[in-house]
Amino acid sequence: MKMVAKKGLFDDHVPDGAPAEAPTTESSETKREVLPLDRLINLEAKITAAVEKVKALKEEKSLLERKIRELETLLNDKNNEIESLRSEKKSIGSQIEELLSELETLET
Repeated sequence: MKMVAKKGLFDDHVPDGAPAEAPTTESSETKREVLPLDRLINLEAKITAAVEKVKALKEEKSLLERKIRELETLLNDKNNEIESLRSEKKSIGSQIEELLSELETLET
């Protein structure tokens, strides 16, 4: 298995002991220009994808925050309803106790 050293973005030298690349129809100047251009295009695509992901996440965050506010409002309404029912229950309990007291006075 042969290991080939990776070149950096602007490296144009061959490392010691590494085989020289076979000449191609492109000049080495054109090759140096294309490689950074390809990397820039790749970087641009990644940045564009990241920006789109951030936009989508911001929109999702906004929707979730709105949903949280709606659920908090609903929870507050239900808590108020529960408190009202507890108060009503207490009032009814007091009325029943009064009626039972009156019945006891009638029986004696």
